[in-house]
Amino acid sequence: MLSHTARALRLLPLASLLLTACTLTKPSGPNATSDSPAWLQHKQQVQQLSQYQTRGAFAYLSDSKKLSANFFWQESSAQRYRLLLTNPFGGTELELRAQPDGIQITDGQGKRYIGKDAEYMLSQLTGMRIPLTNLRQWMIGLPGDAQQFTLDEHARLSTATLVQNGLTWEVKYLGYDDSVTPTLPNALELTQGEQRIKLKMNNWTVQ
Repeated sequence: MLSHTARALRLLPLASLLLTACTLTKPSGPNATSDSPAWLQHKQQVQQLSQYQTRGAFAYLSDSKKLSANFFWQESSAQRYRLLLTNPFGGTELELRAQPDGIQITDGQGKRYIGKDAEYMLSQLTGMRIPLTNLRQWMIGLPGDAQQFTLDEHARLSTATLVQNGLTWEVKYLGYDDSVTPTLPNALELTQGEQRIKLKMNNWTVQ
């Protein structure tokens, strides 16, 4: 069982976030359709990625909580991934490791927690409700379980909407990194009610 006394992540200066991509404008051209060859080709290329990693800035904003951190994400398979949150001085605030036999989370005090449900564990330890299962797909520009999504003029995700467990998550893509193949998001924002999650990816390494 997770301890209710586990400390949440320490607040970090929101000014440390480099979410400059929020100023980018949405393409003015006509959106591609979800069955267009360009989108199907792009989606297939992204789905074929076997290993990838990225680092950047993370922010969680709600009426009761404001939190920011640097993050590192590494994925080597559907059941093996790692999320590391650190402060501006490089100290570990939280580390999540997923393997086929379960989830391990280590908090900033070095305490370890073992379980099967990463989203539930994050919620209990940090107070943040993060749709991690779908966020893993949204980070690389795939719709995941989203029932609705739109594409930009380059046949890449522009928005996505997921209704799950009575909650509606809205995803907005703020920019893409054209220096990698296939192109991958470099900024996105999730909203659900009064909650907002912002991700700024500084770079991608893909295999």
